[in-house]
Amino acid sequence: MFYFLQGCMEIAIKQGDITQERVDAIVHPANSHMTMGGGLAKVIRERGGEEIKREVQKYVPVPVGNAVCTSAGKLAARFIIHAPTMEHGSQPTTIGNVRAATLAVLRCAEENNLSSIAIPGLGTGVGQVPKEIAAETIVRILLEHQPRSLKKIVLVDANPELIGEFEHALKKLS
Repeated sequence: MFYFLQGCMEIAIKQGDITQERVDAIVHPANSHMTMGGGLAKVIRERGGEEIKREVQKYVPVPVGNAVCTSAGKLAARFIIHAPTMEHGSQPTTIGNVRAATLAVLRCAEENNLSSIAIPGLGTGVGQVPKEIAAETIVRILLEHQPRSLKKIVLVDANPELIGEFEHALKKLS
């Protein structure tokens, strides 16, 4: 695990399973229709329970650049922040959408007074954004963030290549 202190906010990077993170909220890189049918979304739904999908469906459609917070069902986290990186499921996305989703995650976390969140590689799976570009964009936004309630952000992903890109970006930008 790699740690960095940004003012009063800790940024940690680790390889692992985001559904096992014991934080206030994990981030679900969603589509605007919250279908939760594939990739990490499917894993979150399967491990956390169908109630997550039922709850988030009340907010559909959620435009890219917005995020909503729901309960986390049976997961270790208390909440899930659903942040669309694309309008429809299973389509490539853009770095602009990754940027908008990351900013929406931080806004949502602060609005809900969360102190810890776990963020995966937004847009790097189905969205096909190159890992290096996504990691640098996400890390840059985190370093620019002025936290109010957030004390800890964990960048967590199962992909070792992405973890390396997060670490490289944090060393480069800090």
